[in-house]
Amino acid sequence: MNPASTPASIPANGRPARPTGALVVGGAHGSLALVRSLGRHGIPVWFVTNDHPIAKYSRYADRGFIWSGPEDAGAIAFLATLAREHHLEGWVLIAAGDAELRLLSQHHAELSSIFRVTVPPWETVRWTHDKRLTYERAAALGIDYPRCYDPRDLQEVAELDCRFPVVLKPTVREQRNEFTRAKAWRVDDRAALLARYKEAAAMVGERAIVLQELIPGGGSAQFSYAAVWHRGSPVASLVARRTRQYPIDFGYTSTYVETIEQRDVEEAACRFLSSIDYSGLVEVEFKRDHRDGRYKILDVNARAWTWNALGSIAGVDFGHVLWRLAMGETIAPIRCHTSVAWMHGSRDILAAALEMMAGHLSPADYLQSWRKPLVFAAFAKDDLVPGLIDLPLAVARVLGRYLPTPPRQTRGADGSRLRPSL
Repeated sequence: MNPASTPASIPANGRPARPTGALVVGGAHGSLALVRSLGRHGIPVWFVTNDHPIAKYSRYADRGFIWSGPEDAGAIAFLATLAREHHLEGWVLIAAGDAELRLLSQHHAELSSIFRVTVPPWETVRWTHDKRLTYERAAALGIDYPRCYDPRDLQEVAELDCRFPVVLKPTVREQRNEFTRAKAWRVDDRAALLARYKEAAAMVGERAIVLQELIPGGGSAQFSYAAVWHRGSPVASLVARRTRQYPIDFGYTSTYVETIEQRDVEEAACRFLSSIDYSGLVEVEFKRDHRDGRYKILDVNARAWTWNALGSIAGVDFGHVLWRLAMGETIAPIRCHTSVAWMHGSRDILAAALEMMAGHLSPADYLQSWRKPLVFAAFAKDDLVPGLIDLPLAVARVLGRYLPTPPRQTRGADGSRLRPSL
């Protein structure tokens, strides 16, 4: 983020200049948190998606658009035309999904002539986007990570010397299919490994698969360092334990996250981010391996993450801090309050029930988690609609994976059809 190299908000046709707004691209509940963060400060917010629409139903989203997506050949032209036709030059541009992150970072220079781009250029992002490169950087820095295997094809998988169970993961999660949605597949024997590897390779290709050891433990062994960085240093940060997740073995998403103090996690994350001179929103995921007591890096998300709303009650309002930095403000480093929590209510009830059935959680401990100051993924007293439609939207999206749907036209949230040039 370099405000000096980005244009200022430009009045159109002699009208008074509007406050500089923000354009959030992609994501789901993480985007909703950003929209609320900015909107509560009186900042205009527009939202663009080709996937989960929940953020556009927020009272704080001034406009919402459905587009063909970040992988469409016309994606950059869409954003440029949107800015030109609606006078969004100088607005803050924020990525909230993996594919959107890649698009914005790979076209950083072009987009920076229009917007205040809050993601780093691709030469930085690539170290976070591909797990192989993440682990390569971690190894060079002396940061622990899971033991990985690198078979080049099915024959090498068949001959691989490994200890089961192991997990298969996509190196990047841009495509939408069973493998990338699951986040990880556990395999317990050679036959299952060969079968799952063939399935994954058919979806993403053999060189887009990471095979690694399974680190035992559920959500309570998983930790994150979450922050806004600027020019290689943290500005606002917290450490959290992702206490519950769904599914409980390999969480597609966290369901209950609480702030804690954990110096080992913070130190390792800061070493990684400093090494790539990072700027922007970031979440660095770790898992504690009880076999050796080490915190091992799993993923680095260089964009908005699902539970970033936790910052709003922890004293580190990530969305607003990001916007202020993009506008050129100088901000003294901010540290979070501990003992506050974020919850995705409906999913956490299911995750907690499964944890209880597995004997990992008592009803008393579950009820205790409601006694901390809480912020919710969808529900907010000042913004009711997203909370009311969250569960129906989830059901509709699950059904949509199995039912044929007609092609979508690119439209605004008000139902008006956008010009074909968009």
